[in-house]
Amino acid sequence: MEQEQYSDREEEAIVLDFLQNGYHSDSRPSHLKSAIAQAIGKTHFMLLELVPKKGVFLQPYEIVYIGEGKRDKIHHIIGKLEMEKLSSTARSELDFVITDVVKQQEAKFVEFFNKAQPLSTRMHQLELLPGLGKKHMWEIIEERKEPFKDFADIKKRVHLMPDPQKLVVKRILAELSGSEKHKIFVRG
Repeated sequence: MEQEQYSDREEEAIVLDFLQNGYHSDSRPSHLKSAIAQAIGKTHFMLLELVPKKGVFLQPYEIVYIGEGKRDKIHHIIGKLEMEKLSSTARSELDFVITDVVKQQEAKFVEFFNKAQPLSTRMHQLELLPGLGKKHMWEIIEERKEPFKDFADIKKRVHLMPDPQKLVVKRILAELSGSEKHKIFVRG
């Protein structure tokens, strides 16, 4: 892949859940608790714990700015969040939010299919996608001599190819759960 300016910092995040009174397990008195937003970064798919500014009420699917500049809704970022610590609401929204982001950034993921490289002499990046084995990998490598334009193009040109968008979403969810050794799409 061509070298881009990679930054581990997210600029924008999508709210998965908003806990107006903080976590239930927090034993501090209610006047000491602060509201918490559980969110996922739009670029690197980092799960984040955010504290909104006083009086700000966030909705699921709301996009909030969390970059270096002046933030209008977020006071500060507590840090990264483990998948196990997501609320049930956040966990249920995660699949839909990731699917939305993959649809919006389709070109970035099609680029992955066009530029994926071998990891070792026995393993290729394409094989890391769930449901893709050696046969699909070789067929994709053959067909990408003329670059793919979109997910529909991949599905049309590669025989018996599972839905590429769903493969990418499944892979991102697997990387977030921490069960994968190699990370392709998730940073952090």
